[in-house]
Formats: sequence, structure tokens, C-alpha cells
Amino acid sequence: MPSKESGGSDAHRGEPGARGLPTTDDEIQEKYLERAIRELNQLTHRLQECSHCPRGNLMPVLGSGHPQADIFLLKYAPTAAEVEEGVAFYGRSGNALMKSFKRLGIDPLAVYGTLCVKCPVSEPSLAAGECVERVVEEIAIVQPRCIVVMGERTLETLNELGVPLARELEPALGEIQQLTPTIDALHVPDIDDSLDAEGAKREFWSAFRALGDWYAELPPY
Repeated sequence: MPSKESGGSDAHRGEPGARGLPTTDDEIQEKYLERAIRELNQLTHRLQECSHCPRGNLMPVLGSGHPQADIFLLKYAPTAAEVEEGVAFYGRSGNALMKSFKRLGIDPLAVYGTLCVKCPVSEPSLAAGECVERVVEEIAIVQPRCIVVMGERTLETLNELGVPLARELEPALGEIQQLTPTIDALHVPDIDDSLDAEGAKREFWSAFRALGDWYAELPPY
């Protein structure tokens, strides 16, 4: 699958390895992956121990997917199925997206999905700002090439979060925009609101299929 260019300028110079030998790009990429996994695990522990949101005994709904994914799916709040399982994009939305990835030729292993509101609160507006802001940290860990922003509320939240070097995204469905110098963004309708009515399904697909063209143009390295 397409993956991130590994190592940056230091990788091309060849950093010294443990035995004084030049470190290969594969070894550097492996170190980046190990770091991303470690940092996501640390974020998970902080989320589980967090007491900012009134979620009672329920656990937060965690992100899932590749720790260094090219594509970062972001929607606003969890569904009942996601709350029950504790995993973002579990259930109908995840199944629909898997079919869409197959249709567009996108490797599902190149994808990571998460939520703005991770705590199963009775009303998403009750989520603490400190918790919603953790999305910025999640983006920094995964370092995706494109964020798929699902729904107007998610778009507004992402614009308000203050992602470093970010431009304000426009509510332009199906249009690839530049969020930061290294991250693109695609605004699409909320997947959870697009699973029943045929018109809503068509609107989601019309916007989402732009991701296939974007993915096809990634360099093969």
C-alpha cells in the first residue's frame, strides 16, 4: 500500500545504527511505527483515566486503524454500537465504509478512524473541551496525508481546534482542500446520517468518491 515517505532528510543522510552502521529507510520507518503505537497507547490510557466528561462507568470510544495511516477518518460523536464496542466506526458506518474503500480501490490498512467526542455522554455538547482537543494530539501522532471530515459539526470543530499551521476549511463537499502544508482534507456528509435514505446515500458517495482519485495519485512509496 502507499505509505509515508520515511525518515525525512535524516533518513536520506543515513543515521548511524546501533552498531555504527547506516540505518536503512525500512528500519527508520519501523522506529516511527513503534513510536506511533507507543504514543497512541499512552493517549488511550489518558482517555480511559480522564474524568472531565460525565460518562459515568462507560469507557471512551477509541480510535482504530493503522497508527501511521495515510487516511484519517473523523466524525463527531459515537453511535450506540460504537459505545457498546468501544471502537470508532464499529457497526453500520464501518461496514459501509469498507464497501466504499473496496469500490474505490483504497487499502483499508491505510486508514485510521476516530471521533471528536470520544466519551459516551448523553449529549455531545457535554463533552469537555480538553477532551475534544485530544484530536489534535491524535492527528500529530498518526500524521495522515488526508483527513476525511464527516459532517458540518465535525468541520466546525476541526476549524476551532487550532491544528498547527492549519488553514480554515470551507464547507465544500467533495472538494480536496489543503489543511496544513502536509495534510489535505475532504469534507463529506456525516456517514451516520447517510445510511438510510437513498438521497443521503448518493450525496455521501458523490462527495466521498473524491478520496479514490486522491488516493490513486499517491506516489508508490
